[in-house]
Parts: sequence; structure tokens; C-alpha cells
Amino acid sequence: MKNIYLDYASSAPCDLRVFEKMKPYFWEQSGNASSPHAQGRLARRSVEESREILSDFIEALPVEIVFTSGASESNNHAIFTTAKALKNKGRHIIASAIEHHSVLEPLHQLQQEGFEVSFIKPKADGIISLEDIKSAAGPQTILVCLIHANNEIGTIQSVEEVGLFCRQQGIRFLVDATQTMGHIPVNIKNIPCDYLSLSAHKFYGPQGVGALYIRGGDSSAFILGGDQERGRRAGTHNTAGIVGLAQAIKLCKAQMSEEAGREALLRDKIIDAVLKDIPGSVLNGHRHKRLPNNAHFSFEGVSGEELVTALDMSGICVSMGSACTWGRLEPSHVLRAIGLSDALAVGSLRVSLGRWSSEQDISYFLEQLKLKVRQLCKSG
Repeated sequence: MKNIYLDYASSAPCDLRVFEKMKPYFWEQSGNASSPHAQGRLARRSVEESREILSDFIEALPVEIVFTSGASESNNHAIFTTAKALKNKGRHIIASAIEHHSVLEPLHQLQQEGFEVSFIKPKADGIISLEDIKSAAGPQTILVCLIHANNEIGTIQSVEEVGLFCRQQGIRFLVDATQTMGHIPVNIKNIPCDYLSLSAHKFYGPQGVGALYIRGGDSSAFILGGDQERGRRAGTHNTAGIVGLAQAIKLCKAQMSEEAGREALLRDKIIDAVLKDIPGSVLNGHRHKRLPNNAHFSFEGVSGEELVTALDMSGICVSMGSACTWGRLEPSHVLRAIGLSDALAVGSLRVSLGRWSSEQDISYFLEQLKLKVRQLCKSG
């Protein structure tokens, strides 16, 4: 049976060049980065070199980078520390209605603690209006949260414009760059944000490691214990993971433009073929303002869960959307927010491409997709 992976948005395979860079830190260079001996100093130097590589990529200062377990922790850190630090100034937060759950759930908890949250709905194409954010903002607003590119439908937001507005108003701005890092340019010189979150496994690094950019570098501690990460995040450094993250970024920097162009051609081939050849198919998200590796559809009269399973039986790995919500019975909050009916929302399919996706893979996928949709429509 074929083994075709088209779920890079959930987790990209770790590049073998990244793995090779990490291997020494599991055995011969396995010292704790906080230890004073030679092995510890070597680990510490590797962590700091990795910090410099990441900060250089986004044009930040090394002191502004905090290594974390991933974007979920980073988003929690940014939201809760901002709320704690600024609650006497104001208790109003703005977020798009299509944020990842690692942003939505902390905000729901803050609502229970007396904070007011304005959730801005996107237009039908998934774009959040700057004017809607401006209208919702007021003297009590302390934070705006906006995902750079949606993890389900791939729509890219105008974070540059929103960031300028927030900077002018003295409002802190969190950008979730989990889906964009390593795939399109992410630069805090162009995106005037106060926080930016990322996960290594979305750009061919290891799972379980990420980072949070904090403008200026100052932040209260989120995890208490030792003084790692300048007292901002306690816990023994995941040296191997951090080194892997940095190596993944270096590889992306060298080939990002070429990869994005190749992936966009494959993406457009998928979109054109599906909309032309499969009756009742709908493209979700903006046709052009989307990630180069994302195509998201809904199919009339088809269960997305059954379609994912059927494709899996043919050796194709795809998803309906966020892996974090697989198994939930209700339709995606993202698809509801862009106005899809529940019937269409439960018939969704996300196809996400990556470094090792090929023309042959896409041809086989399209052949099987047409067949499975037709079969499921007949059986339904």
C-alpha cells in the first residue's frame, strides 16, 4: 500500500539533517545546560547559539527569545502574563474567532475571572477586518490576539496592519506564527508585535519544542522553579530539541522561497482539480491569501471523518483540520465562523503539503479523492 503524507500542518516529519544535528545531545554531549562542568558549558553554548540563529531569522534580539515546549505553552504564557501584568490598566482583550484552541481556551478562562473578550468574526473568505478590530478596541483593551495564518483553512491575516494599529494605541499584540514560520517570511521588523509564538515540528524540527518572542525580553515567570531562560521559564533545557529547532530554521532559511513556490504550484493543482472535477466541493479560505501548502475543502453530502478514514485505507494521510480537536462531535469553530452550515462543516478536508510532497503523490491523491467522495455520496 502507498504511504503518502499530506498532513504537514499537523506535524511535519523531522528532517534527517535536523535529526543528525540533534543526535550527539542524547549521548556524548548530554550535559545539563545549567551545570558548571564542561558538558554543561557545551550544552549551554549550544542553547545560546540556537537562540542567536532563531533571533537572527526573525530579526529580534537573542534576549527576546524564550524557549518553550511549543506554541501552546507560548500562547498561554503571553496571554496569562499580560492579563496579570495589566489587569489594573484594563480587562478587555480582542481576538479573532478563528484562533487556535491554545489561544481560545486561556481567553475563556480569563472570561470566568472577569475579563471581557471580544471575538472578531472573519469575512466568508476567512479574512479578519482591521476596521472590526479598531471598532472593538477601547481604553480598557490590553491585548489583541491574531493568528498569522489559520491552522485549518490556511488564510493569511494582515498582521502588519493590525500590529501598527496596536502599537499606535499602546495595546499589546500576540501573533501566533505556528503555521507560517519556515514557510513564508516572518520578521518582527515588519510585524510590530509584542509576542510571537512558534513550534519546531511545523517546520521540519522535532516535536515538543518551540519558542516565544517577547519584545524587550521582560516578562514575569510563567513556570516557577530554577532560573533557566533568565528566570522566565524554569525547567531543564531541552538542549537536543532546541538545537534541532535552530537547525530546522537554518534549512528553511536557505530554501524557503523555492519550497513555497513549488508547494504553491501543487496546492493550486489540487484546488483547480477538486473544484472542477468533484461536484458539490467548496474551497474554504481566501483563494490567494493563503499558505502555499494549504488547501481546505468541504464536500456536500460527505462526512469528513469517513473521508479521512477512507483515504487512510488507501495509504493517504490527511485531516479535517486541527489535530487538537480530532474526535470532537461538533463542527469546527473556524468553519462555523466563516459562515458554513453544519452540514458542510462536517464534510471538511484539509490537505497540507511539505518538503517531500511530489507530483506523483498529488496525482494519486486526486484520483483517490474523486473515487472516495463518489463512493461516500452513493452510500449516504
